[in-house]
Amino acid sequence: MSMDLSYWEYKTWLSHIDFTVVGSGIVGLTSALRLRERFPEAKILVLEKGTLPQGASTKNAGFACFGSISEILADLSQHSEEEVLDLVQMRWDGIQVLRSNLGDSLIDLRNYGGHEVFLESQNELYERCLANIDKVNDLLEPVFRQRPFAEQTNVFKFKKVKQNYITNSLEAQLDTGKLMQQLLRRTREAGISILNSVAVGGFEETGSKVAIKTDQFELETQNLLIATNGFASQLVQADIRPARAQVLITKPIGKLHIKGTFHLDEGYYYFRNIDQRILLGGGRNLDFEGEETMDFGKTKLIQNQLETMLHEIILPGVPFAVERRWSGIMGTGPQKRPVIKQLSDHIYCGVRLGGMGVAIGSLVGKALADLA
Repeated sequence: MSMDLSYWEYKTWLSHIDFTVVGSGIVGLTSALRLRERFPEAKILVLEKGTLPQGASTKNAGFACFGSISEILADLSQHSEEEVLDLVQMRWDGIQVLRSNLGDSLIDLRNYGGHEVFLESQNELYERCLANIDKVNDLLEPVFRQRPFAEQTNVFKFKKVKQNYITNSLEAQLDTGKLMQQLLRRTREAGISILNSVAVGGFEETGSKVAIKTDQFELETQNLLIATNGFASQLVQADIRPARAQVLITKPIGKLHIKGTFHLDEGYYYFRNIDQRILLGGGRNLDFEGEETMDFGKTKLIQNQLETMLHEIILPGVPFAVERRWSGIMGTGPQKRPVIKQLSDHIYCGVRLGGMGVAIGSLVGKALADLA
């Protein structure tokens, strides 16, 4: 139901807007902050349909990662070496931009390393990854200025897995909540308005302005920037498919010895330590069709599998209890590169982050703002 706006409400928040950003995730807020740098006097508005930033930015696992070795090899089978190198460079540069913008301590970034763990049944994949460590290191050394991948023994005592991991010593973890809290704080301190619980239903470019229709009110803006990632197909015509990711986290576990970010089963599962707990997500490969949805939610099929993996692989013999479960919506497509483009004279988009929002969100947001 549309609101009846007072004169003061309209004048203060919704009139004479230079830039409207749709989406208050990493991309949207970074874009708004970059616009403030470029246009110090501009009136900038961010619209967010959720009470909190919705989608993936507050739902993700907090991996500062660049692609496990099996993911890199899969990418090489579908893309040229130059394209893969460019993708990894974007992820590396994006993390450095994020760190520079917010600071490691404020986002609780910890460099424990990242490890790809292989199931006992994955002989062919395991051997192929081992055989290609030197090849991948040769390819990526110009990005990292060192050779990132190396074998490491199963020091964390996981069960039903190969006795060696393939570790990227540069991979780190961060606190997703602290990251978003800092971005929100800096955005508001920059004099940028953020209106939550406002869903954009459509828009139309009319001459030098864009008319926006929401579920609460209508407004006009000089420029519209769309940063809704997995929900982007609701607003723009592009090959963007939603991909739901289900997650759970345990209650605190005494003397938890696991530290790092971990990729399992070709990246379809991922887990980490946080606050003496294990956070585990994934399982989309159990039901690709069902998980290609914009609906938040959980399924017994995937949640049961996540718990089974905790019992049998990650925490064998260790008592634990699940404290919380949730899901997030990513944006994927046939290509790994995000969609950053001008759609018309006054409309732009930066979407389809392919599950790498933490790594590339800051770069995409900056690039989106620089189009305007």
